[in-house]
Amino acid sequence: MNQPTSPLTHFDAEGQAHMVDVGAKAETRRVAVASGRIRMEPATFAMVQAGSAKKGDVLGVARIAAIQASKRTSELIPLCHPIPLTRVAVEFELDPSASAVDCTVTAETVGRTGVEMEALTAASVALLTIYDMCKAVDRGMTIEAVRLLEKLGGKSGHWTAA
Repeated sequence: MNQPTSPLTHFDAEGQAHMVDVGAKAETRRVAVASGRIRMEPATFAMVQAGSAKKGDVLGVARIAAIQASKRTSELIPLCHPIPLTRVAVEFELDPSASAVDCTVTAETVGRTGVEMEALTAASVALLTIYDMCKAVDRGMTIEAVRLLEKLGGKSGHWTAA
């Protein structure tokens, strides 16, 4: 087996992209938390907050979209392993002063590789779904600050964003 010559584990010794071999890793509980934000016009925010968008319950649909996206991450990100998720939780926090919605996703599994990409994908798709459902009234919405907040499990242990 070729060993990577750089810290980028998705490349082999010849620099070719490959799926990382996780077969020898121990199965452990793994958790990842990711978040992001979507800013919008105050009138759009009021519509989301009131649940009166023309297409229906924006946050309810975004929650389901996030969960669905987390389960399909390996179909979207070419070198991700398919992971049997044990839990995906999606939370929204409304920030009236910024006319913004914050989304936080927690993904969990018991497996040989982490769930960071599943949490990040879920948060991104939740925000994209909010955009899609509200774009008829506000095309200037901004998705920002999608990032990993925390990961637990595996060889590298516990990591928290600064």
